[in-house]
Formats: sequence, C-alpha cells, structure tokens
Amino acid sequence: MKRTDLEHIIRAAAEIADDTVIIVIASQAILGSFPNAPEILLISMEADVYPKNHPERSDLIDGSIGELSPFHDEFGYYARGVDETTAILPDGWKDRFVLVRNENTRGHSGWCLDPHDLVVAKCIAGREKDVIFLECAVKGRLVSRETLHTRLAKTTLDDQRCNQVKARIDRTF
Repeated sequence: MKRTDLEHIIRAAAEIADDTVIIVIASQAILGSFPNAPEILLISMEADVYPKNHPERSDLIDGSIGELSPFHDEFGYYARGVDETTAILPDGWKDRFVLVRNENTRGHSGWCLDPHDLVVAKCIAGREKDVIFLECAVKGRLVSRETLHTRLAKTTLDDQRCNQVKARIDRTF
C-alpha cells in the first residue's frame, strides 16, 4: 500500500461512516509518520480503521470497502472495519496520533498510530508478520529501543508476557 492509497481509504471510510475522523490502527498506520516507509512494511493491502466519533459504523466500512468488495477489486487494497480493542496499546496512545489530512483525504482526518505504539502492538501480537515488521522498523531506524521499552512499560500486560516482548525487542536491536 502506498500513502496515497491510505489517503483514499481515509476519504472513503469517512464518507461511508459520515465521520470526519478515521483512526488507522494497524500496520499501514506507519504511512502517517513515514509516507515513504520501506517497501517491506507496506506489503499489506488492508488498512484497519474505525470512525472515531461513530465506532459502531465500522461494519459499514468493512461491508462497503472491505476485503472482496468492488472497492478491493477495483483498487487492489481495502479497509477492514475494526474497533480500538483490535490491538493492545500503551497507555496514552490516543495522545500521540500522527495526522494525515490533505487534498486527497478531502479534508477528512486520518489519525494514525505513532510508530512506537504500532511496533509495541506488533511485538505483543507476535505473529511472524509482526516480528518481520519489528525487524524492518528497527533496520530502517524508524523506532528506538528506549522508546519501545518506555511504551511497553505503559502497556497492560502480565510480567511474563511483558518480559517476553522486551526480550524480543532487545534481540532485534
């Protein structure tokens, strides 16, 4: 996915949900901070989003521009309507959004996760694709170990899981 594709999804999701603010909560949120992020981080063709002021309308987004929709068929990318519980995130994540708003979003706002919050969530999820995302973000110098540790410490996890995630971060650096 390219930044312009994400902007298109923000615009379409905002119009479908009749909400001016769309939250981008998964991997493609990296495009908020890094419009030209390393290609390996942009392999996903889906953007997980929800309307900030009408989160109950996520299903409308999913049904209209989601996977296997005419939108997906035409453009090759799609939105997945989710909610804020989709990812385990550090306390204060809503205060660190990165704004995407321009002509291509037609003035609608896409609030993308901060890269460190995103990578912490990926580390917690721990799937193979999430580990690869972490490795690429580290290699591309998009995140710092210290900030990841600080954010991880502000995440609600049991001690064992927290130590596992911290070890994964340390191994990667």
